[in-house]
Formats: sequence, C-alpha cells, structure tokens
Amino acid sequence: MAKSFPHSYEVCNCKHVTLGEIIYAIKERDASTLEDLGHLTDAGTCCKCCQDSSCDIGEEKMELYLTQILKKFKK
Repeated sequence: MAKSFPHSYEVCNCKHVTLGEIIYAIKERDASTLEDLGHLTDAGTCCKCCQDSSCDIGEEKMELYLTQILKKFKK
C-alpha cells in the first residue's frame, strides 16, 4: 500500500464504503477480519471484488483491497 489514499477514497464500490469508514471499524470497533468489516460496514459483502486481488473479477484491478487495509492496521 505504497500510495497514499484519502479517507474519502471509496474502497467498496458496491456498498460505497470509504477508507475512513473501514479504518474506523478497525481502530474503534475492533474489526480484525473480512467478516467483521462486512458486518460493521457492509464492505465486501456484494461482489467481493474489494476483498482481495484473487477475488477481483473486473478488467482493471482495484487499487486498494480490504485485506491490505487489515494487514496494515492489525499488526
């Protein structure tokens, strides 16, 4: 995750969940898994493309995935 993303960056396009909402769920609501993030924010619960690059079915790959965010904030 070398690129810097603003908190307003939409990570989950299907559910319109931003990076800020995901970080809040991790830091303040103790989300530590994809399931936790889905339950707290709805991110990754529709097409699942935002979960991980292996789940991405789009022609263009996403720039940021939920697994990357979890890995960065839950060390």
